[in-house]
Amino acid sequence: MRTLLFAPLLLTTPVALAAQETPPPPEEPDAQATRPGDDIVVIATRLAGQVDTEIPPVLTLDEADITAYGAGSITELLDAVSTQTGSGRGRGGGRPVILLNGQRISSFREMRSIPSEAIRRMEVLPEEVALRFGYAANQRVVNFILKDNFSSIQAAGEYNLPTRGGYVNTELEGGLLRIDGPRRLNLEAKLVDTTLLTEAERSIGQDEGELAQVPVGVDPGAYRSLAPASREISFNGTWSMGLGDDGLDGSLSANGAFTRTDTRSLQGLDDLLLTGPAPELRALRRKVGTDTIEGGLGFNKPLGSWLMSLTGEGSYSDATTRSDLPGGGAAERDLAREKNLSLASLATLAGRPFTLPAGEAALTVKAGFDYDRSESSDAFDAFGTALDRRGLSAGLNLSLPLTSRKDNVLGEIGDISVNASAGIEDLSDFGTLTDWSAGLTWKATGKLTLQASYLVSEAAPSLSQLGAPQIVTQNVPVYDFVRGEAATVVITTGGNPDLLAEKQRDWKLSANWELPVLAGSNLLVEYFRNSSSDVTQSFPLLTSVVEAAFPTRVTRDPTGRLVAIDRRPVTFDKIESSRLRWGFNISGRLGKQEGGREGRPATSDGRGAFGGGGPPLGMMRLMGGGPQGGRWNLSVYHTWRFSDRVSIASVGPVLDQLGGDALSAGGVPRHAVSFEGGAFKNGFGLRLNGTWTAPASVLGSGAPGTSDLRFGSTFDVYARLFINLDQRKALIDKAPWLKGTRIAFEFQNLFDSRQKVTDEAGLTPLAYQRAYREPQGRVIGIDIRKLF
Repeated sequence: MRTLLFAPLLLTTPVALAAQETPPPPEEPDAQATRPGDDIVVIATRLAGQVDTEIPPVLTLDEADITAYGAGSITELLDAVSTQTGSGRGRGGGRPVILLNGQRISSFREMRSIPSEAIRRMEVLPEEVALRFGYAANQRVVNFILKDNFSSIQAAGEYNLPTRGGYVNTELEGGLLRIDGPRRLNLEAKLVDTTLLTEAERSIGQDEGELAQVPVGVDPGAYRSLAPASREISFNGTWSMGLGDDGLDGSLSANGAFTRTDTRSLQGLDDLLLTGPAPELRALRRKVGTDTIEGGLGFNKPLGSWLMSLTGEGSYSDATTRSDLPGGGAAERDLAREKNLSLASLATLAGRPFTLPAGEAALTVKAGFDYDRSESSDAFDAFGTALDRRGLSAGLNLSLPLTSRKDNVLGEIGDISVNASAGIEDLSDFGTLTDWSAGLTWKATGKLTLQASYLVSEAAPSLSQLGAPQIVTQNVPVYDFVRGEAATVVITTGGNPDLLAEKQRDWKLSANWELPVLAGSNLLVEYFRNSSSDVTQSFPLLTSVVEAAFPTRVTRDPTGRLVAIDRRPVTFDKIESSRLRWGFNISGRLGKQEGGREGRPATSDGRGAFGGGGPPLGMMRLMGGGPQGGRWNLSVYHTWRFSDRVSIASVGPVLDQLGGDALSAGGVPRHAVSFEGGAFKNGFGLRLNGTWTAPASVLGSGAPGTSDLRFGSTFDVYARLFINLDQRKALIDKAPWLKGTRIAFEFQNLFDSRQKVTDEAGLTPLAYQRAYREPQGRVIGIDIRKLF
């Protein structure tokens, strides 16, 4: 009998294809498979750099799939698949953990500008996998496997313009990437510039009281910005090398970045200069300048069968805010300054400490030290504020297999594993905080995986939430729910030193079913239940209930008219919510592959099975061929909120946000649908990404003259049409200088959707005009990128 160690050979030599004609896909990544009547044994191994876990990915993309997205970088690719990378854990919105070749990195900065052409495979895994890398189970995990050899110089430019006019956005970017086995060098420079957009450029209606103070024909909206002017310049560099003679005895990486951001906004007319016999029309201006320096180190080294990972990251930012003082001269400004220093380190040791009848146990041990310092000063604090925080942390995660089909341990009920984690953190300002979690994974069949997990964690508010400088903003339009009228008020923001540490409890139940049709497609159902106490949040929408709970945060004149709001963060007693998120991912190929066989994408667990669909893409290229036809995919997810209740204080009413007791402008919709999909063939591609949210209501005070508000549904769609000129051979033959060029046309908010807000009479309050809800509207742009 002949034996072929199959996976490495399939990807590196065309001889293997001649030795084996059309093998069936393996049932397991390390299982053996034979074809009736043939004496060849196929042993499939896991692709180097894949995450070693029994939990299947939510999404797996190979090179051809990634090409079909038309993304220029890893950042753009993550944006394109955001429906699958976002976490529903806690109160939602967790950013994914990023891995490189199955290992931790110091920061996402190391990879954000890497061209998508350098990616060999991308995996999106559930939140529970984050525990194995020393992170909390409230973020999904995205693993990028890069090609062993790749080199490019990149230049890109983007120009965006709203169809309603008013402002322009431009981006210029250049970069270099070289991958030579374990060595990697990545350099990036980027400039983003956006011009100012004023209320007058969106025909915003103005308050009658304000119009009465200005000369006839003057539009106060010309002196107040809807979106600030901004400019950002950034430089980023990463260097990585392998250790040992062959470069395979570990890795070392270093990253550094500098970013300068400047913004300029207008806060409306200076009221104090409008009085008197010679009124002066002058806008109150605000300028913010921020310098940020960041750096990181990463070290990974095998220790026998264990892997040790050390990461360190530091950042320093210096932000200065200059605001014109009412009634002052052009040189008189309120100055606020905030400096933040952050140092973080984390060490993990992961391995397989012992073997059970059903398989090997997996253990991750972690320890870390963090230091943060924040210094702030403003016109209201003559001495300034300085806060320090030091934190020591430690924890572990253990995963145990209980049953196994492969090892014949109660295999008739499937593969069952359990995991548990525990962590402790000692903070110099908040004392001891703890977290723990427990979970169960049941792979009932080869296609169906069920999961259940429970998480308890404690977290302290950030130093910025505690001690940010106090900043006052003039002439902010708001809606007064107590009186049912529009108001132009003074808003105060900054830190609150009286915030408390939060305790969060989460349940998650999920099912992942690989569909029997359209290989590589799956159905995912997730249920989340969250209960958090002492929750730090931004100051909520000012309703009558909120004003009763925080009376010192609101200022009214003797007539009861609203004149000022203090929006510094607050602590809510308790927030409870539950929701269901379910959806599907389907994909396929357009046309036929080499030899006229219908294409078949990789299975969702990343095994890359090709069955009767021909050899893998890497082998076809080595044979001098390439895929014929193209790819298509569609992902649709529906979020159904069952409950969302808030207790502002331990004594007082419980607010039902789904019933109209909302704490944020726009209310809380019960239903939302997000989708992402597209098609790519012969160099032409189309991508669509969108979100629909259901209508929601916010209740008024119930007093005479007041009204409830209805916030209409929204449907925001992003469309991208692109062409990879490399795949237009006839054009490249005529114009070789176009080789490596991709041209894309982008449409943000394709249908120019802007939320409609109405009261019970069907009228729109001034503070909720459509342009306030969506200032930009539809934006069209062109993006040109070239790889050299």
